[in-house]
Amino acid sequence: MESARYYMQRHLEENKTLYAFVGVLFLMGVIFGAIIVNSLSLNQKQDLYTYLSRFFVQAAEGGFTSKTDMFFQSFGHYLKYMGLMWILGLSVIGLPVILVMLFLKGVVIGFTVGFLVNQMGWYGFLLSFVSVLPQNVLLIPAFIIVTVAAVAFSFKMIRQLAFKRHHMPFLPQLLRYTLLVAGVGVMVLLASTMEAFFTPALMEQVIKWSI
Repeated sequence: MESARYYMQRHLEENKTLYAFVGVLFLMGVIFGAIIVNSLSLNQKQDLYTYLSRFFVQAAEGGFTSKTDMFFQSFGHYLKYMGLMWILGLSVIGLPVILVMLFLKGVVIGFTVGFLVNQMGWYGFLLSFVSVLPQNVLLIPAFIIVTVAAVAFSFKMIRQLAFKRHHMPFLPQLLRYTLLVAGVGVMVLLASTMEAFFTPALMEQVIKWSI
């Protein structure tokens, strides 16, 4: 436990600049997603709003899929996303793709919140607060950590290829990288639990309150 805490502190210390860059990149994605909402045509907004309205009516009537199924779907999706980031971190050419994946995560969140607020005002803000925030309190840090870990590992591989005289053992680095990503998986597990068992109940209450 102590060694894990020490490694995490060391990881944060060594990658402060990278964390700042990745954090700004994610924030840019959120802002870009919110801006996209304003670029939609009136017909596109109406189509999306009609779809959302149907979804809200179904949710108010308890139309969510079973919580267990929702949990496994969410957890499986996030694990695949993280696993792909981990694999891309093992290759030099995967470096830009990792950053694009995180940026797109920000775009999705920004677009979702921006669209709800744009179409529903304060009620949309409240709905986005209960539907987006709970799980993303854990998911956003989790994906930022995985992104930094993958990019940092990719940089190490680039340095070793460029400066072969400063060769470091590959397997210990790979093991630390893998264990860090696996540890973040616990955060994803908790986030998926919240998304499946906690968020739908909050959404139902907010939707019923508005009807």
